[in-house]
Amino acid sequence: LLAHMSRTSPSFVKLSFILFLCRRFSESSDKGWFRSLFVHKVDARKDAHSNLLSKKETSNLYKIQFHNVKPECLEAYNSLEAEVQTRLHQDQDYPCEVVGSWNTWYGEQDQAVHLWRYRGGYPALTECLKKLNNNKEYLEFRKERAKMLISRRNQLLLEFSFWNEPSPRPGPSIYEMRTYHLKTGTMIEWGNHWARAIKYRQENNEAVGGFFSQIGDLYVVHHLWAYESLQSRNETRNSAWLKEGWDVNVYYTVPLIRSMASRIMIPTQSSPLQ
Repeated sequence: LLAHMSRTSPSFVKLSFILFLCRRFSESSDKGWFRSLFVHKVDARKDAHSNLLSKKETSNLYKIQFHNVKPECLEAYNSLEAEVQTRLHQDQDYPCEVVGSWNTWYGEQDQAVHLWRYRGGYPALTECLKKLNNNKEYLEFRKERAKMLISRRNQLLLEFSFWNEPSPRPGPSIYEMRTYHLKTGTMIEWGNHWARAIKYRQENNEAVGGFFSQIGDLYVVHHLWAYESLQSRNETRNSAWLKEGWDVNVYYTVPLIRSMASRIMIPTQSSPLQ
């Protein structure tokens, strides 16, 4: 094809440039040159993102549970769960506390979501599990609860250093958990952008907590928000776009996401977050 073209023709010049791009793309083993045309760069890091992004001063570890409940058992499940949570929450012998409990309103139906905090990190989690496995009442509770469940899963999380630490709220509120599955290797870049972006989402006290996974599905981020109503949620989210800088955060973080989901949740009666 090139042999039949004049070397000064526009078509020849365009084709030559395309071939040049393709050759440079194929020669780069990590595709870094080609990607640099389109991707926002961050500085290289030489430490685990869990050390760079989490709150070192608190050493808190979080566990989030997702329980899919048989529809006819949801009310009984909530009552049973509330009873056990209250006992553990108030018993100083167990180094754990329930941060919040919800039923999903929009999203997966007949689902319960529980967020636990272990002050002291992994040692506190291990201590709590050992004590629970020797607690006959708790073991009976697990047997009774198992009859009500379809499936369950959990994750261990750390909290982002730049987010609020979740604390009890009087309510009434609805809660949104936005879950992001990030591309592998992008957690630091995500944290860099959200450390600046969170300031745009504080005016209505809607920011509850931000977490990233350590065990379970990895490169998963959970952002927890509180609103007075669905209408309030809509107005609050729209107002963020009126603030200079929010659009930049969205522009640079959207390419980091593999998939995302939103669930609207209603707190249970025993939840500290109301």
